[in-house]
Amino acid sequence: MAPDLDQRLLDLLRNNSRESIANLAIKLGVSRATVKQHMDTLERRKIIEGYTIRYHPQHLQQISAYLMIEIAPKLAGNIVRRMEKMPAVESLFSISGNYDLLAVVSCANTRELDQAIDMIASLDGVEKTLTSIVLGAKFQR
Repeated sequence: MAPDLDQRLLDLLRNNSRESIANLAIKLGVSRATVKQHMDTLERRKIIEGYTIRYHPQHLQQISAYLMIEIAPKLAGNIVRRMEKMPAVESLFSISGNYDLLAVVSCANTRELDQAIDMIASLDGVEKTLTSIVLGAKFQR
C-alpha cells in the first residue's frame, strides 16, 4: 500500500467525500480499481470510518458552542456515556491542560443551548465548565 497515495486520497476525500471514484482516479493518476482498493483498505483499517456531508454555515439554523469540561477522573466513563446519549453533543474530545474534555454542542436556538449546557454541567462528576459560543466559521476542512 502506497502511503503517499493513501494520504493524497484522504486529502481529496476530506475536501469532498462525495467525489466519484472516477474523478478521484483522474486526480490521483491511477485506475478506478486502484482507488477502490485503497478506499476499501482504509475502511478495513478503520482509517476511514464513514463519509458525511458538511453544511454551508448559511444553511444551518443552529447555534454551536465549545464546552470545556473539568471532571472527576474516576467518573470519566460515566460522564462520557451520558454525554454520548445527548443529541446536542456532536463531538467529545479528551484534551490536555486545565480541562479534561471538550464538547462541541449544537442546538436550534440559545434556549436549547443553555439547557444542554446546564444538563452537562449538572452531571455527576462535572466540576467546572467554560463555554465559548461560535459566532462564525472562517473556514472548514
